Amino acid sequence: MTQYYTSVPAATRSLGVPPLAGRREWWALAALMLPVLLVAVDNTVLSFAMPEISLAFNTSGTTLLWIIDSYPLVLAGLLVAMGSFGDRFGRRRLLMIGATGFAVFSVAAAFAPTAELLVAARVGLGVFGAMLMPSTLSLIRNIFLDRNQRRLAVAVWAAGFSAGAALGPLVGGALLEHFWWGSVFLLAVPVLLVLLAVTPLLVPESADPNPGRVDYLSIVLSVSTMLPIVFAIKTFAKGGSAAVVAAAVVVGLAAGTAFVRRQLGRQNPMLDVRLFTVRPFTGAVLVNLLAIFSLVGFLYFVSQHLQLVLGLSPLEAGAVLVPGLIMTIVAGLAVVPLVRRVAPHVVVPAALLLSAGAYAFVALLSQGGSIGALLAAFVLLGAGVGASETVSNDLILSSVPAAKAGAASAISETAYEVGSVFGTALLGSILLASYQKHLRLPAGLSPEQGTTATETLGGAINVASELPADSGSLLLDSAFHAFDSGVVLTSGIGAVLMLAASGLAFWSLRKPSA
Repeated sequence: MTQYYTSVPAATRSLGVPPLAGRREWWALAALMLPVLLVAVDNTVLSFAMPEISLAFNTSGTTLLWIIDSYPLVLAGLLVAMGSFGDRFGRRRLLMIGATGFAVFSVAAAFAPTAELLVAARVGLGVFGAMLMPSTLSLIRNIFLDRNQRRLAVAVWAAGFSAGAALGPLVGGALLEHFWWGSVFLLAVPVLLVLLAVTPLLVPESADPNPGRVDYLSIVLSVSTMLPIVFAIKTFAKGGSAAVVAAAVVVGLAAGTAFVRRQLGRQNPMLDVRLFTVRPFTGAVLVNLLAIFSLVGFLYFVSQHLQLVLGLSPLEAGAVLVPGLIMTIVAGLAVVPLVRRVAPHVVVPAALLLSAGAYAFVALLSQGGSIGALLAAFVLLGAGVGASETVSNDLILSSVPAAKAGAASAISETAYEVGSVFGTALLGSILLASYQKHLRLPAGLSPEQGTTATETLGGAINVASELPADSGSLLLDSAFHAFDSGVVLTSGIGAVLMLAASGLAFWSLRKPSA
């Protein structure tokens, strides 16, 4: 592996003391924050653009979920493969390729003429996005060798997600006030141009000095594991065929089993699945997944409630969530000195209890809650997510040698994206099912209008605008109550899951006794 720290005295290196990063390394971290900010902005902006996309395409609820899920689903399926590619062929090189492709598909998404082509563009973004994120975290692992410096760098990296999430609603909301929904995707282009210009100057190349061969069958198996399982969750939540759900689960589990067996039988596996026999490592990965699950699931319904139910503009709705996103940054940085004194198996469960409290607070509110109540709940959630994400990512990176940082980073990012997929696929699908169950349609609607109103809240608003005043008012009132009943249900489920996650973290992150 390339050596970066030539300024470190030989005596220090000979003692086995990890060298401290200097000014250039911290500037490299600043450059690596650009793709992190980009991905975070992209995710948050899309959440706030969904109401306008729903109104523009008049799409079904399933298609609306696929617009959101197609990107993280493809990303999750390819992250392990791309992390392995980075280890073999160079992490900086993969970062540059990913940035170029992401810019191209961002433009394609911005000008997509149909919902189906928007889904296709999101798939392309997932392919090239999978090249970005493992590269950033694995480069950090190789640049910052000192544990305390690396923990701070990881906290900055995690805070970058929150900073992008905080910036996304404001910048995206301003764009949505004056331009069409596609403008939010164009935010990525100038950021990527800057990244492509500064990365060769600031970020050193690194790779595994003893890489194995590319295992294309393992790539196929990893993707074949993710796609069917998420499809099964969507189909089950919508009350689809039990046979189809069972078949999809069987296919996913079979592919996953074949993937694990293949990795165990190879001398240089694409993913060293033996890492999962280390309890703290597995616990940290699951914490990563569940923390993001809670964040994305919350954003999915709260963005719609603020805009479609409470009538806020995208910019106003974004401003409501900014305090919670800032709290995510603050908590992620504040936990760095705390975790030096308090064990991770205490800090992380406490953080997850904050997330559980946020969901419980929303579940106890009547009809989804007021602006102030949702703001307070999101601040509480942000504190829990920020602290738990920083500690879990540090534990994941610290468990592997620097040469295998790409694979470990890919596991961390896969957990992040799986949590993102499940946050919308599970909670979003349950919310949709509850909405459809409680919606009461007024008399006089055509079959097409009834179908449109039943699919999504945005569809109900479109149909209400076509009806006489009395019928339109009845439909809107029923749709709002049906949607908020789903919010209460999903929030209760989210609270229970976060409580379970807290208990899991307390058990799994404890150091094994001698």
